[in-house]
Amino acid sequence: MDVRSELHKAQLFQNLELLANQIVEGFISGIHKSPFHGFSAEFAEHKIYNSGESTKHIDWKLYAKTDRLYTKKYEDETNLRCHMILDNSASMYYPEVKQLEIGNLNKIGFGVLAIAALMQLLKKQRDAVGLSIYSDTYDFHTSEKNSERHFQMLYSKLNEVAATQNQSESTKTYTFLHQIAEKIHRRSMIFLFTDMFQTETEEEKLFEALRHLKYNKHAVALFHLLDHEHELHFDFGSTPRRFVDVETGTHVDLYADSIKKAYAEKVREYQEHLQMKCAQYKIKYVDVDVRSDFSKVLNSFMIERQKFL
Repeated sequence: MDVRSELHKAQLFQNLELLANQIVEGFISGIHKSPFHGFSAEFAEHKIYNSGESTKHIDWKLYAKTDRLYTKKYEDETNLRCHMILDNSASMYYPEVKQLEIGNLNKIGFGVLAIAALMQLLKKQRDAVGLSIYSDTYDFHTSEKNSERHFQMLYSKLNEVAATQNQSESTKTYTFLHQIAEKIHRRSMIFLFTDMFQTETEEEKLFEALRHLKYNKHAVALFHLLDHEHELHFDFGSTPRRFVDVETGTHVDLYADSIKKAYAEKVREYQEHLQMKCAQYKIKYVDVDVRSDFSKVLNSFMIERQKFL
């Protein structure tokens, strides 16, 4: 599963916040096709009515338009806290990308832009956002805040990550997840963006760390980022190729067609196992193709947010 190639330094996004806003606006404009029909124009001012709540603040005009019950949201209501975790290991810089832009993303670029888009949604709701980044070290951490200055700092940090390829040689994800869990004290939604490729494959330690993230009644979602064409289906044609592991430097020369079927089966088994373990520990598992759009990530967020509130 360690399919890698030598990568060039990726260039940063020209305007990360603008790109993120475009993604969110496109998502909201098409939201009538989703389970959140009618929720776009009033997104920042309403929340779905839950059975048993007082009917005093139901917006009946909105009900007439959408046939769904929403209550008006007020400034003094408790806002959501959300913590983003980004895997910045060398394997996340696959595939090779010279200029990051929508439709031409590697895994780190997709993760950065997905987090930026989620930040835009959270910002509209006046929710607080925190960020942790790890590779072979615990690179960055900031707690959850909702000030404009804080958001701008996060955009800058994310762009910095996208612009500079990490040369880490190993990734002990579980070590840093434990450290991150210790720093998140108030109940939060936690989103982890990773390709789940690790040099250290001590599975029990990894899921012990994921369970640690759920401590204090946190809600955890794992976004499993892969380039499906190559890392899932192993479509590399019929010519001989050299495959290089960017984290260890080891390589193998082979005809991709000769192992394609066995490889795809192995990866499918790995994914199914991940899904099963996540379900066992009540962790939301989301399989994401970095060649796709961001609707799967944003829809997953919207669903999990409603469950969390």
